[in-house]
Amino acid sequence: MSRGAKRGALRQRSDSGPEIPTDRGDLVAVLWDMDGTLVDSEKLWDVSLGELAGHLGGELSDATRAAMVGGAMDRTLVMMFDEVGAAPTPDALADAARWLTERTGQLFGDGLPWRPGAPEALRTVRVADLATALVTSTERALTEQALDSIGRGYFDVVVCGDEVTATKPAPQPYLRAAELLGVDPRRCVAVEDSPTGAAAAAAAGCAVLVVPDDVAVAPGPGRVLRDGLVGLTVDELAGVLRAAPGGDHWSRRSAHSASPRPGR
Repeated sequence: MSRGAKRGALRQRSDSGPEIPTDRGDLVAVLWDMDGTLVDSEKLWDVSLGELAGHLGGELSDATRAAMVGGAMDRTLVMMFDEVGAAPTPDALADAARWLTERTGQLFGDGLPWRPGAPEALRTVRVADLATALVTSTERALTEQALDSIGRGYFDVVVCGDEVTATKPAPQPYLRAAELLGVDPRRCVAVEDSPTGAAAAAAAGCAVLVVPDDVAVAPGPGRVLRDGLVGLTVDELAGVLRAAPGGDHWSRRSAHSASPRPGR
């Protein structure tokens, strides 16, 4: 039986305590952003992007750096070249991408610090047997390096910024993750830290739990804001889904349908 076909209450076991009744309702999957959500890597990107601006003969303003958060390499480099007044020729952009990837990889190699509560939140979702995906704008090579620190076992699938036709804030990364998992994105909760990522998840039809890091995220339809991941429960994630536009549709269907729900 698929995860999406399981219904009602689960029993979630904590490593340090007894089983806890957990009602996930119609939630079938949790889709995690990486940078700034699970790991405090945005501060490492601050370093490499600032150094790249200097390498290109300019400086990176706080406002432009904030606008880059959650974006993919191509979008970030276009903003960078505009910021420093450099000509964005194909060769120059390719050279800058190689430089930035190499420098960021060096910083990642020193280890990635967790966001508070992130490892516990990942374990909580894993124990609940929900489908999971990592959905990041970071390119595959750097993501694989980050996964050496985070752990690959927390995710059923991984979608990277260089593996989709359009990156965040477009919905394609989240739609691709849902497709790979075989789930309806409207029954997923995405966990994001940035306006760019939250917009992408909402556009894909996901409910969004926003845990802002360095950049404020405005409230909006389908978004629930939370001050970090510490103490996050599956019940809360299911509540994010119920609070989303149309979320009550799934609840009403569960309450009134005697037939099993379709699989994910």
